[in-house]
Amino acid sequence: MLRLIRSLLMIAAMVAVSPAPTFAHSGEARPQRTPVPEMTTEATGKCVAPPEEMRRNHMEMLKHQRDRTLRSGIRGEPASLNACIECHAGKKTGSVLGKGAFCESCHSYAAVKLDCWDCHQPKAGFKATGVKP
Repeated sequence: MLRLIRSLLMIAAMVAVSPAPTFAHSGEARPQRTPVPEMTTEATGKCVAPPEEMRRNHMEMLKHQRDRTLRSGIRGEPASLNACIECHAGKKTGSVLGKGAFCESCHSYAAVKLDCWDCHQPKAGFKATGVKP
């Protein structure tokens, strides 16, 4: 009998402490634990690819363009880093970095380190000269 009472108390405690997703937010939209980044493109026009593809593959596109630039000297293609910055830089700062800026807001949300800017300029209007350092 003591064993049965102990088991029932254990089950009652587990039910009381466990989250109840069927009862919580019944019919309401669930609140986000982390705010979704607000990404706005201030330039008008069309991107080189649809947003869904860019979210998943922009780094591969940039790597491919990087290789073409470094190995073949091909510059100024649509998937170049400078072309991305020209469209996505904020009008106030002229940069893709900073609080609420296009690149930084999404990368902070996804917890992905932005190391492009260790070597590259994050502001619009910068043109590489092609001169080796």
